[in-house]
Amino acid sequence: MKIAIRKRLVGNIPLLEVVGEEQIYEPLPLIIYYHGWQTAKELVLTQGRKLAAKGFRVLLPDAENHGERKVVVSEIPSLTFWNSIQTNLFEFGYLVDYFENLGLTTGEIGVGGVSMGGITTCMLLTAHPEIDVAACVMGSPTPVAYRDRIKQHATAAGYYLPPDYEQLTSWLELYDLSLHPDTLGERPLLFWHGTRDEKIPHQQVKDFVSAQGQKPNITFLSEDERHLVKVPTMETISDFFAENFDM
Repeated sequence: MKIAIRKRLVGNIPLLEVVGEEQIYEPLPLIIYYHGWQTAKELVLTQGRKLAAKGFRVLLPDAENHGERKVVVSEIPSLTFWNSIQTNLFEFGYLVDYFENLGLTTGEIGVGGVSMGGITTCMLLTAHPEIDVAACVMGSPTPVAYRDRIKQHATAAGYYLPPDYEQLTSWLELYDLSLHPDTLGERPLLFWHGTRDEKIPHQQVKDFVSAQGQKPNITFLSEDERHLVKVPTMETISDFFAENFDM
């Protein structure tokens, strides 16, 4: 299948729409796939191509403060990071609504992402029951625990953090999948994580999956890797979405 890559601006959101060339104007299941911290939409284009080859319409947006929306990162640890994720949450419904109004979706929705995009994915699941299938790659379903880890590292390194850091980021508690696991329901969710990940702890995902009692809708794949996604993993992710959407 020949894949079309269309550069679009939806509102103020730069994105790549990746879809089979012969399916550009057909209603298709929609997948929004988010990139990681301090990268850009182009860095998940290979994943987008593989998903589009399965018959999905794939949107790869630039997060706020990234890619075409890049700004200088705040020297206050995690300020730009959490702002970027919160903007992803604000903009998710807008993107879905835009493509639904164009008649380009079947109403089936998938979400996935790498690293920061994986954290975004898990947070979206707590508030959007319309999401049918999701994949968190090198991310975390425990943003509150990850926030606390950032605080520990920043404090040890002597960086400034506001004294009301927890209050300023208290919104994370509403979107923490580990604090609201019932919001997942029976929806298929794939976790992939390297056991030697030096940026987002593998243990956070392992603990979450264990706490759910090995639910059949949760797939957890670990490999002896660092914070890196290789092509075979991308193929596994694409297969997961295709199998759960019965493509």
